[in-house]
Amino acid sequence: MSIDEGRPVKHSRLIAASPIYYGWVVLMAGTLGMLMTTPGQTVGVSVFLDKIIAELGLTRSSVSLLYMVGTLGGSFSLPFIGRLIDRRGPRYAVIAIASLFALACVGMGFVRGAITLGFGFIAIRGLGQGALGLVSINVINLWFVRRRGLAISLSGIGFAFGAAVFPLLIEFLITEFGWRLTYIILGGIVAVTILPIGALIYREQPERYGLQPDSNVMVTHSQLPPEANHTLATARRTFTFWLFAAGGFSVASLGTGLVFHHYSIMAASGIERSLAAIVFVPFGFVTAATNFCTGILIDRISPRLLLGTMLLLLCTALFMAVRVTSAELMLAYGCLLGLMQGMSGVLQAGVYAYYFGRSHLGAISGLATTIAVAGTAFGPVLFATGFDQFGSYAPILGFSMILPFAIALTALWVELTKATTSTS
Repeated sequence: MSIDEGRPVKHSRLIAASPIYYGWVVLMAGTLGMLMTTPGQTVGVSVFLDKIIAELGLTRSSVSLLYMVGTLGGSFSLPFIGRLIDRRGPRYAVIAIASLFALACVGMGFVRGAITLGFGFIAIRGLGQGALGLVSINVINLWFVRRRGLAISLSGIGFAFGAAVFPLLIEFLITEFGWRLTYIILGGIVAVTILPIGALIYREQPERYGLQPDSNVMVTHSQLPPEANHTLATARRTFTFWLFAAGGFSVASLGTGLVFHHYSIMAASGIERSLAAIVFVPFGFVTAATNFCTGILIDRISPRLLLGTMLLLLCTALFMAVRVTSAELMLAYGCLLGLMQGMSGVLQAGVYAYYFGRSHLGAISGLATTIAVAGTAFGPVLFATGFDQFGSYAPILGFSMILPFAIALTALWVELTKATTSTS
């Protein structure tokens, strides 16, 4: 998808007619795309779990295991989907992905047992949380370079507030229509929102339309700024890629484990469920605020410093989790989780374009997303196994601090260079 001398500039009446820089239009559509992943996100699926368990006659542990397998199974397709985005462009990709995700949601309304539920989890996790999120973040990255951090942070804020409301809509629909019809309705919502809007608005890099990233300035090929153009093969041979992938895996794994087992961790410390629930009061607001601030900072300071800070926050959360004894500490713990989550969202979304450019971003971020999504399946199992083994969460949480602490020290110590020339 890089621009070269022999590739003609495209014309789009929609882009030409836009009264503002078209990247901001892409930003709004990409944010909607992120929001439409909710039926495949844990925050959305969790609303259905009790109903699914009760009707299918499955145990909670068996459904949790199926969900883990579905998450892992769905994540394996992301590198291939990333390559599809690079080859065919985000417009074609979102049409295919949104169509299949809508069908996957409809399919969830017809599951009859453990096997069909497992396949359903693979589909909605791989297509929703994975593929639709991947193409929606990528299309935003394609249209911004200097202001990428701001764009991603604004998208993150929109997604955070939308995701806070979406589960309430799901709960209302389940109450009115039952969980099966609700999943069918959600498939319809995906089909009538992001499918046509993505098909209409998602586009390749602005250079393909004679524009500079970040602005409506028309440019010739010789005026385009130099930018990294790494392939997946070159990116994955760099220390930079694996440092950020390891950091993303740590936060996805251990952060998900903390949230997944939150009530159990607090109960093991003698905290009542009503008190444990207030952790989510500051969590959403702090996540949104931190998302915005991190987006501003990523345009101004090295992302490795943000990575090190985020991982030290994770270590602090792991240390603090079994030491919460009051409402004040619970609120502080919620703020800590929000700080970590807000930073993680921006780094995962923007750092690979920052270091490796946009031409092969789909393949590169697809592999990184696979690693992170696999982490979300690994963390809850690790904490549950540790609790069963030791009868307490403290030993496994303490042991879990080793990896993120080591990565944090490495990120804060090692200089990383942002490449600015083509390598493909």
